[in-house]
Amino acid sequence: MTSPIGGVSLPSFPTIGALGGADAVRGAQAPQAAQASADGFAAALTGALDELGSLQSSKDALAVQAATGDLRDVHDYMIAAQEASVATEMVVTIKNKAVEAFTEIMRMPV
Repeated sequence: MTSPIGGVSLPSFPTIGALGGADAVRGAQAPQAAQASADGFAAALTGALDELGSLQSSKDALAVQAATGDLRDVHDYMIAAQEASVATEMVVTIKNKAVEAFTEIMRMPV
């Protein structure tokens, strides 16, 4: 349940189904599906971090242009800075939730 935000490009994450959700576990190849799911999450996280890096470098390039006086429209820098900020907050929140989930799993009795 997400609502699209027009004009803001955030790191894209695949849907739960693409990561091998409950439908993949129901099949006879559950261990292989679980491995594919783990690889899918790692790939999604790596892709999000790469996209975050590109947003940060774009913001940095525009900041240099603003500092040297080569930037024609300061709005471009402000938009890039806000996109990078929102993307950073999102990635940090996802990381925090993943650590929280891992900690909760580790607390489960075996």
